[in-house]
Amino acid sequence: MQHDTIIVLDYGSQYSQLITRRVRDANVYCELLPWDTPAAEALALNPRGIILSGGPNSVYDPGAPTLPDYVVASGLPVLGICYGMQLLSHTLGGRVAGSTEHEYGPAGLVIDDPGSPLFAGWEAPDGRAAQVWMSHGDKVQALPPGFHAVAHSGNSPFAAAADPTRDYYAVQFHPEVAHTPQGRLLLSNFVHRICGCAPDWTPANFIDEQTAAIREQVGDGRVVLGLSGGLDSAVAAALIHRAVGDQLTCIFVDTGMMRAGEPLNIVRSFQQEQGIRLIAVNAIEEYLAALAGVVDPEQKRRVIGEKFVRIFEREARALGRVEFLAQGTIYPDIIESAGKGRGEARVIKTHHNVGGLPADMDFKLVEPLRALFKDEVRRLGIALGLPDSIIWRQPFPGPGLAVRCLGEITWERLERLRRADAIFIEELGRAELLREGTQQAFAVLLPVKSVGVMGDFRTYKEVIALRAVTTEDFMTADWARLPYDVLAEASRRIVNEVEGVNRVVFDITSKPPGTIEWE
Repeated sequence: MQHDTIIVLDYGSQYSQLITRRVRDANVYCELLPWDTPAAEALALNPRGIILSGGPNSVYDPGAPTLPDYVVASGLPVLGICYGMQLLSHTLGGRVAGSTEHEYGPAGLVIDDPGSPLFAGWEAPDGRAAQVWMSHGDKVQALPPGFHAVAHSGNSPFAAAADPTRDYYAVQFHPEVAHTPQGRLLLSNFVHRICGCAPDWTPANFIDEQTAAIREQVGDGRVVLGLSGGLDSAVAAALIHRAVGDQLTCIFVDTGMMRAGEPLNIVRSFQQEQGIRLIAVNAIEEYLAALAGVVDPEQKRRVIGEKFVRIFEREARALGRVEFLAQGTIYPDIIESAGKGRGEARVIKTHHNVGGLPADMDFKLVEPLRALFKDEVRRLGIALGLPDSIIWRQPFPGPGLAVRCLGEITWERLERLRRADAIFIEELGRAELLREGTQQAFAVLLPVKSVGVMGDFRTYKEVIALRAVTTEDFMTADWARLPYDVLAEASRRIVNEVEGVNRVVFDITSKPPGTIEWE
């Protein structure tokens, strides 16, 4: 099935991926491309419209990213956001300059052209201004020929502008972020009303298309999949099983770095309840030996990635001829590992199922979820009929507790972390904060000790950090404002029930500048 498609040209904004996700929320397929993607490659997607993202540059600086010639030559509708607005204006004959009064944060937007299709359905709470989110130092001082002002803010006389004859639209604010409450409606207006896209990017369509694609790729070959029990690998397993049935064998490797009770639950759920072929491998001693003395987080990921594949190769050989390795790789994994399609993106961290795989791996990869965001994977899992225990399971990194046990990994430290993590999750569950109050929560064991007093005795023990975040897409996240009594009870129990811990701290760092995981 050929979907109506929107392409987002990435000029380096931290929100570029979020624009892509918001367009998909409107049930329209969207791809993110580096701004300098060759014309033939971009136009091969047969886009119905083009969105220009924000970015850190000034359009008048030497060497600043430019507007590709094909954007104007294509005759397609264009929406410029922030830097994209300035770039469109600068290229088409307007004037952009630095401003002595910057706009960062919430701003009031006054719509001057209420008939503009871009703002159809918008409501202004006080009858005049609607809240939007600004983040810019430069601004458009004169519009290009053919454009007229659509909206203004206190510091931007052209906070939105349009040339409806050519279907060119531009906004200085960021409609993609949650701080612009009606931003989703604006993007929906652009892709549906202006570009004429059909809302056919749905879980049901994705299942049908990927089922056909998996069958075509795999043929009559056999597939093995590393089943962690997490949402991504579980949905990948269900989708591939739907496509090729018993040609799929899932291999669950017990690394010793799972959360409390998870190995048994994983085997029971997939083998007994879902009827998927599953081999459970106890590799705890192998992993502990391979990780002995390793403290660098990137090295941990590489060691775990290589061990993961080697065990798979060993188990697959026992199955006979197996050509394909399936993984639950999703879009944020690709982005954070600076995978294909991200141009000059820098590596934030190597995901064991992206950048951590050995170059001499024997398998061909099957990755049916690599284009999806986490929330899209969850919707897909619901459509596939997976149980709530999997759909709403707290996210867990591929390397497991290895990247939450900072410093040297030993069985004693893993058990210490496992127990602390279980207590934290129990308390969040008791307070009904696991689904609505947090999207990811966990404990981290720090490689430092602190002095404490327990009874009349001095102690010198390790520190547990608690992490809980709220997020819609896992690309950005904020720390969860947990009730103090919940934190107090979790801290009290951890210090009293977990041997070797005498201090608990709470992480209040957002993403960015931090990441959700500590390693």
